[in-house]
Amino acid sequence: MSGDSSDDTEPLPVLRVPADGIPDVIDEPSRLRAAVEQLATGRGPIAIDAERASGHRYGQRAFLFQLRRAGAGTFLVDANSLTDLTPLAAALREPEWILHAATQDLPCLAERDIRPTRLFDTELAARLLGMPRVGLASLTEDLLGIGLAKGHGAADWSKRPLPESWRAYAALDVELLAELREILTAQLEQRGRWEWAAEEFAYLTAWTPRPKADPWRRMSGVAKLPDSRSLAIARELWAARERAAEAADKPPSRVMSDAAILAAARTQPTSLQSLRAMREFARHGRRISLWWQAVERAQQLAEAELPPRRVEEIPPPQRSWERRDPVAAARLSAVRAAISQRADELAIPAEVLVSPDPIRALVWHSTGPVPVEEVRRRLTELGVRQWQQQQIADLITDELA
Repeated sequence: MSGDSSDDTEPLPVLRVPADGIPDVIDEPSRLRAAVEQLATGRGPIAIDAERASGHRYGQRAFLFQLRRAGAGTFLVDANSLTDLTPLAAALREPEWILHAATQDLPCLAERDIRPTRLFDTELAARLLGMPRVGLASLTEDLLGIGLAKGHGAADWSKRPLPESWRAYAALDVELLAELREILTAQLEQRGRWEWAAEEFAYLTAWTPRPKADPWRRMSGVAKLPDSRSLAIARELWAARERAAEAADKPPSRVMSDAAILAAARTQPTSLQSLRAMREFARHGRRISLWWQAVERAQQLAEAELPPRRVEEIPPPQRSWERRDPVAAARLSAVRAAISQRADELAIPAEVLVSPDPIRALVWHSTGPVPVEEVRRRLTELGVRQWQQQQIADLITDELA
């Protein structure tokens, strides 16, 4: 047979090494100053990325910053060895930043007092355009026809020296961001969505992650604990684990498992020996005294000091709306359906059109018809951008009526 059903499409070229070669890691103040001077000679925006060591170290701090600017080149900055990054922060204050998935990297940059005044997020731009694939490698393939060699995303970036293949991977993360920005900007302008993007990018320059209330309650299984005393034990053990993990610079899960915390909370051991005898604590002997002190603190709390069985969330989780207020649940369902339909018309995900959180808050506190001006005012207070309000305010008003 002369024909065949195989795909004759030519494979994409894969970029494995940065065009300017694989940069070394800058880990001395004098070399950082030289890099800052070189960045100043470049032109246009600065592509920025950060590598953490999640799963290997405590917290979400950065261990490597990658920067690239046309006319200057690519730089890998050791964010851990260099205690003073003031020169870098000053150099990055004015130029526009290009990031991919900015909310992942902005917190660890801000932790080092490095903040943008202007930025462009390639992932968010792709979402605003309704692109089906928005990962960095997918965008380079779809928009530039170039594959990116990957493979070290989950690596321990605190390791030194960094292997050459890791440095190549890190540099490639900023290699093509400027080219992506140019194409995405043209498409946003062509489709009349540049103003949407500009509002989103301006919002991100002042964005900070919202702190989680009672983060210990996020352990799977906490809600099934039998009483407030067991919740107190879980809370105290969780806090003790956090302190120990930070001191050891390890992820909390490597210091003690959630399963061990919940087992102790359910069992409520009455002595160090009974805690040590628990199967879940068999490998935690080195810190068993620390864990017992946490259990003991919880056991000694007065009733008034115990955590409540349930924390009242306003608005409550959507799963409980039908039980607590069927009318509000029906209003929310109608509003969400209208927003989903508008998102489909715009060919973007509903969560890009508007986050679910402000919609829940608005609907929960609306007991009847609300004028569109009031809807807009409340949406503004909840952080919803103007372009989003233009798309959804009338829909919400109609459904609430």
